[in-house]
Amino acid sequence: MNANARELAAGFDLEKLTGEFYADPYPTYRALREHAPVKLMPNGSYFLTRYDDLVSAYKNTRLFSSDKKKEFAPKYGASLLYEHHTTSLVFNDPPAHTRVRRLIMGALSPRAIAQMEPDLVALVDRLLDAITLKGNFELIEDFASAIPVQVIGNLLDVPLEEREPLRDWSLAILGALEPVISPEVFARGNAAVKEFLAYLEILVERRRAKPGNPERDVLTRLIQGEDNGERLTSKELLHNCIFLLNAGHETTTNLIGNGLVALSDYPAQKQRLLEQPDLIKTAVEEFLRFESSNQLGNRMTTERVELGGVTMEAGTPVTLCIGAANRDPAQFTDPENLDIGRTPNRHLAFGTGAHQCAGMALARLEGSIAISRFLTRFPRYALNGTPVRGGRVRFRGFLRVPCSVN
Repeated sequence: MNANARELAAGFDLEKLTGEFYADPYPTYRALREHAPVKLMPNGSYFLTRYDDLVSAYKNTRLFSSDKKKEFAPKYGASLLYEHHTTSLVFNDPPAHTRVRRLIMGALSPRAIAQMEPDLVALVDRLLDAITLKGNFELIEDFASAIPVQVIGNLLDVPLEEREPLRDWSLAILGALEPVISPEVFARGNAAVKEFLAYLEILVERRRAKPGNPERDVLTRLIQGEDNGERLTSKELLHNCIFLLNAGHETTTNLIGNGLVALSDYPAQKQRLLEQPDLIKTAVEEFLRFESSNQLGNRMTTERVELGGVTMEAGTPVTLCIGAANRDPAQFTDPENLDIGRTPNRHLAFGTGAHQCAGMALARLEGSIAISRFLTRFPRYALNGTPVRGGRVRFRGFLRVPCSVN
């Protein structure tokens, strides 16, 4: 096994992944943590798999920059994808990052999130009612993906009849963030940004003419800005609305889908949660750790820096492997197994430091309500076919999970 692990680590290339890796990346991540935790890739970037190394990079925003202009220019050229990904909150450094984050966080305050709970419960119950009538159903399409799209739709107050394209736009734009993309994926991502921007321009115009309640309507709040006169430019406004949908959509879909599939794979843990429903909060944290929805982050070194005994020059791209760090035995006991009561659980599914996910309280609420109410309604749910993975390395989730509830 050790020779195999060494070989696995030596041969790893993020730009040449195998079908076996997409199905289960964790043996590779384990091999890298043990034998090449700061791994030089053939393209000159480094791939980090240890928990402590990721925390160091996350916390030091001065040495490890989130600004993606240099990294994305050769990948996207002068395209709308480039404009989008270099304007959105997640791929910027302070002070731009601080300003945009403050405006978004103001709209995602604990009070605002608490007010969303009744609507969220009603939405989940409607979806469960529809599943009851079907018996056999598709977990992702009929349940997991329907929740975050509606939640973000409510946040931006997108009319119900106009929400249909949101999921496809989001998947196309996020698909273009994979380490290697085909011309088709690139074209689809650009078309999605173009269509989404055109739609948002209309939505913003409507909202300027007829503002909503800034306590509940994120778009109105972003348009109006802060009391001190701080505002987003029109380009920042549009791209960060796209970012809000993308950030909150696929990751939350994956959290719900991954969580319910993991419980199906670990029947004793499923039984434990049925018997102790108040464990849902620690269970959601464990799903986030065990199968992190977002598996990779990226940084660029701003000056020469040493990490894990390796010296990197300024301008070196670094990939932070969240999926590997969240199974690091130096941080977590028995990390390869699901334990819904795990505490402490300082996972990095939401990152940490200045860039910690702005919507994490909302994601936790969606995951808790969706999974707990699903389990209460369908304690005997079962997979009735082979789940189909999304075929992506950055975002880990399922495309399809055939299920029955009888």
